[in-house]
Amino acid sequence: MKIVWRKSTHSGAGSSGGDCLEVADLGISVGVRDSKAPQSGHLSISRASLMTLLQEIRSS
Repeated sequence: MKIVWRKSTHSGAGSSGGDCLEVADLGISVGVRDSKAPQSGHLSISRASLMTLLQEIRSS
């Protein structure tokens, strides 16, 4: 399986210069990494945990 990393279309907007996270489908989990330092590795989290995180962010 080829891993395809994706980042938000909003990552280039604003003064941050594209600082964001990238995500990838890893099969049974989702990979998350720093777009500024992809060589530093990634975290692997469950889809359920990612959805919970996104819900918490949106409700903040």
